[in-house]
Amino acid sequence: MITLDAFNCFLAVMSLIAVVVFVALYFVEAGYGYLFNPKFGFPVPNKLGWVLMESPVFIAMCILWACSDVRFEAAPLVLFLIFQTHYFQRSFIFPLRMRGNSKMPFGIVAMGMVFNTLNALMQGGWIFYLAPQQNYYDDWFSKPYIYIGTAVFLAGFFINLQSDSIIRNLRKPGDTKHYIPHGGMFRFVSSANYFGEFTEWVGFAIASWSWSGAVFAWWTFANLAPRAASLYKRYEKEFGDEFKSLHRKKIIPFIY
Repeated sequence: MITLDAFNCFLAVMSLIAVVVFVALYFVEAGYGYLFNPKFGFPVPNKLGWVLMESPVFIAMCILWACSDVRFEAAPLVLFLIFQTHYFQRSFIFPLRMRGNSKMPFGIVAMGMVFNTLNALMQGGWIFYLAPQQNYYDDWFSKPYIYIGTAVFLAGFFINLQSDSIIRNLRKPGDTKHYIPHGGMFRFVSSANYFGEFTEWVGFAIASWSWSGAVFAWWTFANLAPRAASLYKRYEKEFGDEFKSLHRKKIIPFIY
């Protein structure tokens, strides 16, 4: 069994790697979706790529939960269900609803698989194994953060789903043009789907009240904020004054 000190070292290393990723992505665009770049590996169908990339965390969390002695205790079970709500949707529902025949570089898929596996160890290791040892769940439901965090998570989940739906319906069948998304949180930011996802994991960090949740929220921002900045530049280049006149931020409404 991993010790708390070793786990904290793991979290520290993951946090530092996120800093490197955050800086690097401002110089090297993550080449998938609108920013597709074949230099990241041979192309695979988007639907397959998303399943391969996202499902490891869902599967690994199920294994960690099933092997835990606290799997049916209320607090860890609630956190498990919150976490898996996102990843079931992202791993299996989101890919099936994708339209078109876009491709994703396999290098991006592979990196996603590695990170998602490590993230399962971060979240599952704390929720199912280390937190119970610290008596962390005593009087859990008398504390405010589980309720606040769950509400924030659900708000982010809704924003993410709504934004994905807006993006998915920008084109009619057979259309390959690019369009500026409108509606929902796109009124305020150009990457509303990323804002929704970041909000989800801030909510989860609050609900779990853990450093592991905070590290994941930081990782989410470190990965998505530079990508949102790259997309913003692409919109400016492609749509010019039409896009600039909207006065949107990149990922955080009114801030960035």
